[in-house]
Amino acid sequence: MPEELALLVADVFEAAGLLRRMGESIASAEGQTQARWQLLSVVSEEPLTVARAARRLGIARQGVQRVANDLVREELARFEPNPDHRGSPLLTLTPTGQDTLRKITTRASAIHQALTADIATPDIAAARGLLHRLIDEVHRYEDGDHRLGEHGSSA
Repeated sequence: MPEELALLVADVFEAAGLLRRMGESIASAEGQTQARWQLLSVVSEEPLTVARAARRLGIARQGVQRVANDLVREELARFEPNPDHRGSPLLTLTPTGQDTLRKITTRASAIHQALTADIATPDIAAARGLLHRLIDEVHRYEDGDHRLGEHGSSA
């Protein structure tokens, strides 16, 4: 089983790299980068502080701050006062940012449709389910639950 997990991890990294490259290509068609696309997307759901956006994206706050500043400079986003914390403004999309995100998302959806034309929806759902289970196990391990063999082992 550990060997299969190691191979799965390698496959996930390979897929992530390929999809990241594809994402860069999709975003660049609208004059953006993958990082900008991700941040536009995460703050489209709700205005967030840079720190909270970084946590949602799983990356360093400093990198997100640089991207946020670029988006603000290009008038794709703006900082608004945060009623809960004056020192941490909320990043939100401007109408131009919303339009840019819509164009990128539309382009991505067409490509995603082509990529999955020969893959059954239940297969994608099953893969997602497995990845979510693995993510949950990693979180459990990181939280200090290092008991081996107690989470789904059939040995």
